[in-house]
Amino acid sequence: MPSAVSRRAFLRTAGAGGLALGAAALLAACGTPAQKGTPGAAAEDLSDKEKTVNFSNWPLYIDYSEDEKSRPSLEAFEEKTGITVNYTEEVNDNAEFFGKVQGQLSQGQPTGRDLFVLTDYMAARMINHGWLQKLDHANLPNVEANLLPNLASPSWDADRSYAVPWQSGLTGIAYNAAKTGEVRSFQELLTKPELKGRITFLSEMQDTMAFMLSLVGKDPSKFTDADFDLALERLQGAVDVGQIRAFTGNDYAQDLVQGNIVAAMAWSGDVVQLQFDNPDIKFVAPEEGLNLWSDNMLVPNGATHKKNAELLMDHYYDPAVAAQVAAWVNYICPVAGAQEEMTKIDPELAENPLIFPTDDFLANSYTFMGMTEEQDRAYTEKFQKVVGA
Repeated sequence: MPSAVSRRAFLRTAGAGGLALGAAALLAACGTPAQKGTPGAAAEDLSDKEKTVNFSNWPLYIDYSEDEKSRPSLEAFEEKTGITVNYTEEVNDNAEFFGKVQGQLSQGQPTGRDLFVLTDYMAARMINHGWLQKLDHANLPNVEANLLPNLASPSWDADRSYAVPWQSGLTGIAYNAAKTGEVRSFQELLTKPELKGRITFLSEMQDTMAFMLSLVGKDPSKFTDADFDLALERLQGAVDVGQIRAFTGNDYAQDLVQGNIVAAMAWSGDVVQLQFDNPDIKFVAPEEGLNLWSDNMLVPNGATHKKNAELLMDHYYDPAVAAQVAAWVNYICPVAGAQEEMTKIDPELAENPLIFPTDDFLANSYTFMGMTEEQDRAYTEKFQKVVGA
């Protein structure tokens, strides 16, 4: 098994300082309302004449050769289609990347990119601005056949007209079984006296507030300002009594292994990697449900190789290719049939429910509501005041 470093783990190894910078970048990106574009605006598609596609992704979010000098799944696509992929690992942060392309897209100018990958909430914002091209599903037969049903209809893109999942993940609870008994719910995390000061929540607003909304009986996929404020008040109460030790990024992982904390709100891909070395680390689908999120492939306005981009998307929905990627990144593979292919690569990973969850496992999952830029800014500012960032 190659050394796997998750995309989210890579981003958060800088610790709280890096996260604070990320929050500041997000607020800066939200500070000036972006101009709307023309929905589905397209440049001339040169795909038939120019056999190239410019693909921007997150670092360490694809399969690599053993010497880490090549990306076999990309090379296979190039060999099969004759299309050259200019692959760039430049999406280090959703808000940062938004800032890179905001000016061009708001002015109707090309970004120089044909395909990029952004998380649900930012993909929703791009759609709201009218900055993405509508996909031609005639070029996406593998996507049509193999996209997992649980990911097929997010509230912000109900028929997947603009966004196709690259990888997905779950936010739930992780605990160290060598240090504490089973933790089954966020209600327990916030009420058990023996856990006081020994747990962490995430500094990502969408992750933490999804569960807080659920705790106060509200739907994370559809809520009002009043609902958000009620959930935030519940979170403030837990902070005030010292139940939550800290709000963290990926740095919860090391504290959990070392026993500095005994339980945490956690990302599924991180837990898979921790379990390779420490089987005492357990992942729980909390009674309140799981937060299911995706990082999505998107074609921006002005892209001149749209068809080539769609062919590349479809390539990654071949189950054998999808399994190849999943073996490296360890998040949920969004492609039906990839589990069977994974048995040829790593039978143990093929049985891991955090990479290939069952329908029952995902039955009580939800996605966070797509927000307007104004909502995102307001909610983030309120949340940052509570968590002290």
